[in-house]
Amino acid sequence: MIGDNGGMTTPSPFSARPQQQQPTLPRGEVVGTYETYADAQQAVDKLVKADFSVKDVSIVGNDLKSVEHVTGRLTYGKAAGAGALSGLWMGVFIGIVLVLFSPASPGVLGVALAAALIGAGFGMILAIASYAVTRRVRDFTSTRAVIAANYTIVVQSDTAARAQNILGRGDDLPPAL
Repeated sequence: MIGDNGGMTTPSPFSARPQQQQPTLPRGEVVGTYETYADAQQAVDKLVKADFSVKDVSIVGNDLKSVEHVTGRLTYGKAAGAGALSGLWMGVFIGIVLVLFSPASPGVLGVALAAALIGAGFGMILAIASYAVTRRVRDFTSTRAVIAANYTIVVQSDTAARAQNILGRGDDLPPAL
């Protein structure tokens, strides 16, 4: 192989790797639009039960929005508690590793317990410090989610009529929008 500098180069063993496929929007026809993801899942389930070939069926969420639900006020106590719990889990993990890789001795469980308590203490201190730095910038707790305004079911064009026929039968699905 000739390189850019005119000299010979050896191909890298990594250059022959297949390119990772980028996600693309599905092509085909929309056979139903539903308000909730659960309704769209139910429609696909109906297709499956009717022996419809679902390998080319897609559920597409449209008009995505980020929604943050405020769950409460953040205080030093809540920050400390969450930090202690997080640190406790890390301490338990380290304690388990110490127990597994240390010779059997009568004090090994004490070491594991000490690791858990030290982890909880460090987690609490770090959480309190982090809250003190960000206080007045974000004094609340919340959960975040990305949701869609509606969900469409897209199938290949050559099977769209059959899918619409299956989804049009029965009253077990909410009507499409």
